[in-house]
Amino acid sequence: MREKILVIDDDKVILDLTALVLRSKDFQVFLADSARQGYTIIEQQQPAVVLLDYMMPEVDGMAALREIRHRFPETYVIMFTGKGSEEIAVALMKAGAADYIPKPFSNTNLVERIENVLRLRDIELRNIELLEERERLRSEIESWNRELEQRVEQKSAELESAHAEILQSEKLAAMGHLSAGLAHEIRNPLNSISLFVQILKSGLNNDPEMISYAEKITQEVERIDDILVKVLAASKRSPFRLRSIKFQDAVDSVLERFGEQIVAQGVKLVKQYQGSLPAILADSDELGQVFSNLFANALFEMPAGGELRVSLEQDAEQLKLTVSDTGGGIPQENLKQIFDPFFTTKQKGTGFGLSVVLRIVKTYNGRIEVTSEPGRGTRFDLYFPLA
Repeated sequence: MREKILVIDDDKVILDLTALVLRSKDFQVFLADSARQGYTIIEQQQPAVVLLDYMMPEVDGMAALREIRHRFPETYVIMFTGKGSEEIAVALMKAGAADYIPKPFSNTNLVERIENVLRLRDIELRNIELLEERERLRSEIESWNRELEQRVEQKSAELESAHAEILQSEKLAAMGHLSAGLAHEIRNPLNSISLFVQILKSGLNNDPEMISYAEKITQEVERIDDILVKVLAASKRSPFRLRSIKFQDAVDSVLERFGEQIVAQGVKLVKQYQGSLPAILADSDELGQVFSNLFANALFEMPAGGELRVSLEQDAEQLKLTVSDTGGGIPQENLKQIFDPFFTTKQKGTGFGLSVVLRIVKTYNGRIEVTSEPGRGTRFDLYFPLA
């Protein structure tokens, strides 16, 4: 059987004649004597073409045409009318009719008109399918482009981060070579200065003013030596002893040392530890340096109170320590420099604290992520592999 054709006409003779002609051409034919009956058949059968009479009771042909084209856009309409005029033809075509057949009509002309409309319908529906396919493909391409851009941005960020880590490691290595030589060269004259100061003090005959000057020289010598120690600590691993350490115990041990300061500053301490965490092989002094520097920096940012949050969690591959505060935060332009040796925003800082933290974390094949928002605080996430 060929396409489905619906004939809507209130004239039974026209219905019977049209059905006879179309069925002889193998079309599937449905008949309706009113527009409302026709709507129901269209919903159920979805015919390709409707032959619609212009002069209809209840609902006229023009109104029915508009309704069909609105509700069933894939069903094309050919209008029948005994009132053949150019104005009516133009109005029908504007309303959406695919063709216009004046009554009376010949059987051959009727079939030819239907065949033409069916060919037109096939072409237009195919064009619609192609347009929809084009839009679908365009949408997919746009989605792929967005995904590609996101992946490029992600990889660029990863490369930038990896490059920054390499630069940081190179800085620490260069400083290690330099500081090792400087420490030896500077400590020799420092020892001599210290020795001569002691000799001078013994010959000052208890002159308080001169003795105070000598003591200040000694203090400055000790300060220089302390800086050398910190430089070496930031760039070179000190003697260490690895043993099995429970991470939460190490954190709590350092937190206890800051207990009085936390209370004195009115800081709220919040600890969140995930269940039972495994022990790791590490040097307790090294881990203590990491925790001390992070807690000291956090408390420095909250002199008038705030919240210090310390959390520990793990997955199958790593331990994660998070230390966050509600202090003043770090300006965005400083975030990339905070691990650089000598970089500090503190008036009395040396700029080695976070360098030491980075060096130790890298020693354990770990990594650090820092997020900060000026005025709302800073968060350090440290990751230590379990293996």
